[in-house]
Amino acid sequence: MKITRRVAFTAGLSTVLAGLGPSKPRAEFGGLLFHPIEGAENFWHANDAYIYGYPLVTVEMTRRVTTNMASVEGARGPMGNLINLRKYPDTSYREATAPNVDTLFTTAFFDVGKEPWVLSHPDMGNRYFLLPMLDGWTEVFAVPGSRTTGGGAQTYAITGPGWSGSLPTGVKELKSPTCIVWLIGRIYCAGTPEDYVAVHKIQDQLTLMPLSSYGKHYTPPPGHVDPSIDMKTPVRDQVNAMDTVAYFRLLAHLMKTNPPAPADAPNISRFAKIGLVPGEDFDASKLDSDFVKHIRRIGFDRIMLQMKANDAVKKVNGWLFDTDTGNYGTDYLNRALVTALGLGANRVKDAVYPMSPKDTHGRAYDGANNYVMHFPKGELPPVNAFWSVSMYDPSFFFVANPINRYSVNQQENLKSNPDGSIDLYIQNKSPGADKESNWLPAPVGKFQLMLRMYWPNENEPSILNGTWEPPRVQRVDEVSGGRALQ
Repeated sequence: MKITRRVAFTAGLSTVLAGLGPSKPRAEFGGLLFHPIEGAENFWHANDAYIYGYPLVTVEMTRRVTTNMASVEGARGPMGNLINLRKYPDTSYREATAPNVDTLFTTAFFDVGKEPWVLSHPDMGNRYFLLPMLDGWTEVFAVPGSRTTGGGAQTYAITGPGWSGSLPTGVKELKSPTCIVWLIGRIYCAGTPEDYVAVHKIQDQLTLMPLSSYGKHYTPPPGHVDPSIDMKTPVRDQVNAMDTVAYFRLLAHLMKTNPPAPADAPNISRFAKIGLVPGEDFDASKLDSDFVKHIRRIGFDRIMLQMKANDAVKKVNGWLFDTDTGNYGTDYLNRALVTALGLGANRVKDAVYPMSPKDTHGRAYDGANNYVMHFPKGELPPVNAFWSVSMYDPSFFFVANPINRYSVNQQENLKSNPDGSIDLYIQNKSPGADKESNWLPAPVGKFQLMLRMYWPNENEPSILNGTWEPPRVQRVDEVSGGRALQ
């Protein structure tokens, strides 16, 4: 397990202290924080348990909000219903942060606790797609798609923990470690009216149903709407505001049907000391009331500090990217960090998402300046599928611009320089008609960038092994001739 007490100090204790605000005296917090190191182990057991359970609780809260519908509407729909997004989001979209305009999504939550569910997709031809399935802990346990299974038509039965039985001929078993399963499918789309029609046809041929209904006419039943569920507050805010005892009670309840992995056993035995035991209700009497109110705050601060302290987060030329998403093992801090910032992340072999919130000098990007991202000849992002660079405001939403372009990708008719290199112009005003094909419009104020690399190369050059790095994004007034210096 990579959760260590030292993290709270070596990664920047001042950040944690500052986050407490003036209402919590630092002397009191400091005394509480240092006292556990001297012997009150239960404080750290509880703190580690909070981090350990953060993905499972977040997935459950996401499931509740997403499926609290009578029928499919937009990006939400009842349990067991395929939700097909039919067009790319624009500046009005606020359902999730960092939307993309590369792939159309097909998603669903379903429960394999009572019986398996059967997922089928048609022949995809050469069109890039992936159908990752996450368990309740955000582990990608299966990912049918172009990289792993090819484009031929397939039918899968997703089975739950402890299930045994026979499956119909031609149906392949994918075993989920948990009862809750979250499908987050992606299908490449050029975004043109003609390609929308083509992808919609594919989406309409995807099917999902219980095994007992396989081979029969099946219509998903209507969902039940629970008026007590908060449908407006972002899920992360709901989780972060949850009372510690309520948090552990929910976590214990979820662990009854979404069991820990075998590798978690050493830590699960520690968590029993604070009343968290798989298969049992949470015993709040074992949680010390003197520190219970601090667990949630300190736990989340430790998660966010991993942006600086986590070895899995690489920092290259002003870009940050996680090299260990989708399959986390016992790296619970990284798993929690990805949950907080990029819930539903793919395995890195399927996609890598470098983000750049600031330039290489540590200055926030600002539309008052013009920037250039320079790719030397033959050094565009090395991928087997495709790549894109997207523009976001500080809250990770798209920004309005006169040409309604929110990203630039390799499908664009990018114009090369005489030496074969390619420049992307990142600025508020058009760089001129002769360069507009390479223009990523920026807002007047602050912004940040994300590079998406689908099915990145595993052999050199590769971002996965460090033999390829995203180039710096530089201010035009700080480079020679408006071109990036490498």
